[in-house]
Amino acid sequence: MEELLSMGFSQELASQALAATGGRSSLEATEWILSQPSSSPSSKPSSHSPTFQPSLDRFLLSHHNTPHSKRPHPSATPATASPSVTAPAAPPTASPSATAAPTTAPLSDRMRPATLDAVLGQDHLLGPASLLRSALRPPATAAALPSFILWGPPGSGKTSLARALAAALPQPSHRFVPLSAVTAGVRDLRDAVDAARRARHLGRRTVLFVDEIHRFSKSQQDSFLPAIEDGSIVLVGATTENPSFHLTTPLLSRCRVLALHPLKPHHVESLLRRAVSDPEKGLQVTTGVPISVDQEALEFLSLHCDGDARVALNALEIAATLAVDRRSTQDDNGNMTVTVDHAKEAMQCKHLAYDRAGDEHYNLISALHKSMRGSDPDAAIYWLARMLEGGEQPLYIARRLVRFASEDVGLADPAALGHAVACYQACHFIGMPECDVCLAQCVAYLARAPKSVAVYRALNEARRVVRESGGGNEGVPLHLRNAPTKLMKEMGYGEGYMYPPDHPDCSSQTYLPPSLQGCRFLDWPPIDEKHRWIASS
Repeated sequence: MEELLSMGFSQELASQALAATGGRSSLEATEWILSQPSSSPSSKPSSHSPTFQPSLDRFLLSHHNTPHSKRPHPSATPATASPSVTAPAAPPTASPSATAAPTTAPLSDRMRPATLDAVLGQDHLLGPASLLRSALRPPATAAALPSFILWGPPGSGKTSLARALAAALPQPSHRFVPLSAVTAGVRDLRDAVDAARRARHLGRRTVLFVDEIHRFSKSQQDSFLPAIEDGSIVLVGATTENPSFHLTTPLLSRCRVLALHPLKPHHVESLLRRAVSDPEKGLQVTTGVPISVDQEALEFLSLHCDGDARVALNALEIAATLAVDRRSTQDDNGNMTVTVDHAKEAMQCKHLAYDRAGDEHYNLISALHKSMRGSDPDAAIYWLARMLEGGEQPLYIARRLVRFASEDVGLADPAALGHAVACYQACHFIGMPECDVCLAQCVAYLARAPKSVAVYRALNEARRVVRESGGGNEGVPLHLRNAPTKLMKEMGYGEGYMYPPDHPDCSSQTYLPPSLQGCRFLDWPPIDEKHRWIASS
């Protein structure tokens, strides 16, 4: 219905066509409409038919059932053609979901690749021997395409890859249904699955694309399981979050996880050049006039978008608008030129891929922790700067430094804990941006400090013993128990305890339960040659 309405037909006429053809496809419904006598009022699109008809002819030009009277005359010149014919015909095999975005869409949406060959930067997923290529290559059957999750950072091409995959699917045996977990609810999921089951009985397999799938609840994610099991749908999910944490285990067991990489600068530059050179969907659609872009501007955008193609394309579009509005720079042909100054103003600042609750948050704090553990202050300060520039809360970093001071420095430099606590208090007192140097000082101190994990290992070993004690843990020995009452003293509590200040030689006194006598949890001072330097440093 939506496709027929977008062609300009009235809702009444579209309903009649779908009823007459059984609602199997928009193509059959369109052919039914065009086969009606031209004099019949119901055979005409709504009042907009003079402007919509040429576009409709172009859409159906490749189909033999289109009446000859409806086709544009082959001798028609561009001067006599309708203004609505602004783009070449879509390939006959393209899925309706892969059609070009309207000219009012942002440049990043208009420039989505229409084919898998046009997708850049993901060669590990789209190589000749890859899973996706093998599933689409004849004589693979319709069941060869598995359900999978596309996991990657923003702007790496997850949605574009899914739509290009839909365009490559054999028609009409497949149908592509897009959903967004941001706006879809339980009813939308149920309707999509029910429609997929009906289509399956007609010999069509449904590829259900769910963008931002991590936003669905566990019950919503589990609602996909029966349809995936019986083959009613091929689920293609897209997410920026780690599937291990945000998707249910049953769903992950039924889907392959395909990781997309951030785009390299040369990939982003290729996309920008494609946008500049495309006269039908590219930059010229935004500006309305021919425009060129300096090489320096292309390099600046590709280097400062942090691998996010959407950021680069949107910044290029803004820069082109600025260049046309100011008309300050022209090339040798008299065209407006986007300079690096326009690009810098459009970008404002370097885009950093960072999410305080996402994967990159944990990746960076892990890099900071490991750099300090490896005694590399330069790397540690770099990762600290990455986190601060990404907007991380300074108190979170300070808390991690307090933990590091005990876990990794420990007894090798007991003063480290005091430095870390002081750093936390300083961050709490003055906040950002002034506390950044406090964090850097503490990070440098901890990175250069001697390291010992003796306390950390001792605690873990003791906890293991407690957890694995057979038959329960032993009671506290009587001589170690407190005896505040007469009854407890009569029961032997505290009997035989030697108070060390009054008994200089109390080496015979034990403090562990009888079964653990002689156990050693803390290796300090280190007795092995490898760590002997720590004890004396």
